Amino acid sequence: MRVLNYLELERYLGPSGIRTAASQQRAALETTDVDVVTSPWDGRNPATAAATNLGNGSLWADFDVVHANLIGPGTIAVAKHARRHDIPLILHAHVTREDFQESFRGSNLVSKPLGWYLRWFYSQADLVLCPSEYTRRVLESYPVSAPIRPMTNGVDLASLEGYGKFRASAREKHDLDGVVVFAVGQVFERKGLSTFCRVAQQTPYDFAWFGPYSTSPLASKTVKRWTEDPPENVTFTGWVDDIREAYGAGDIYLFPTKTENQGIAVLEAMAAEKAVVIRDIPVFEEFFTDGEDCLKAETDAEFREAVERLAEDPELRERLGENARETAEEHSLDRVGEELVSVYEALLDGRDPIED
Repeated sequence: MRVLNYLELERYLGPSGIRTAASQQRAALETTDVDVVTSPWDGRNPATAAATNLGNGSLWADFDVVHANLIGPGTIAVAKHARRHDIPLILHAHVTREDFQESFRGSNLVSKPLGWYLRWFYSQADLVLCPSEYTRRVLESYPVSAPIRPMTNGVDLASLEGYGKFRASAREKHDLDGVVVFAVGQVFERKGLSTFCRVAQQTPYDFAWFGPYSTSPLASKTVKRWTEDPPENVTFTGWVDDIREAYGAGDIYLFPTKTENQGIAVLEAMAAEKAVVIRDIPVFEEFFTDGEDCLKAETDAEFREAVERLAEDPELRERLGENARETAEEHSLDRVGEELVSVYEALLDGRDPIED
């Protein structure tokens, strides 16, 4: 079986959850019998495909299933090709109207027409995959007419091995000391930026956000305000070459995000056996249990109390971290690979991919 795992504009996406999710799909399939191709063209791009195949037939590569991860014009072209040639089409819903909000300047205004577009776009699929039951409910509310199946993004446990060796160097590099509260990922207000900074202002601990932030005109006013003039105990590291720096340096993972489809970085922090504090939102009800593998909070005061409680109780941090590792292992890429193969085979055999 040959599967096109397509991520449009991949080389331009930079560090993002979508790019991580697509990379993890490919890694999950490495130990299976699936032959993965990442370009739909018989060449690096349509231009080289045309030059290579001038007068000799199609520009398209050969594949049995399309599994596409983005929502742009390249993916629309691939989807049309799949429909014309009766190739099963899977569209992976990493983007929703809700999680687009509070990302960039003007994103809230764009989110409403984006929702209309996504309803049409995802409805083309033979199957929509999404990271959670929560996301399925969101898509059904648009409504998307294609069948929808939740499937975890998973977490690449192997890629995080050895994070501990970065502890001393990362702390020295970013001037961090004592109990370190940290976050990982692109800096957006939707990710809980203001709460992160306000909690830092109310505590004596070092806070660090590992991940890139925009300084372009597209950056939101909130991101500019906090990153240009952060609280004294907050460090915005920008891009880091090896994300294990973050998981080595930090002790308490604070993620007061407002909306998520799953949260790959949460699973990474759990895989690194970190004590995790997250916002009590519907999507996290599916995966994480307050007091068992994390602490949940809603208000700034509750987040501060959770951070202080963990900072003062190393045994609690250790217990939550050990349980969190067990949770992360339930989302291993081996399991993701098995489920993907099951879905592909069901579509090719004409079986219901939801029931399979």
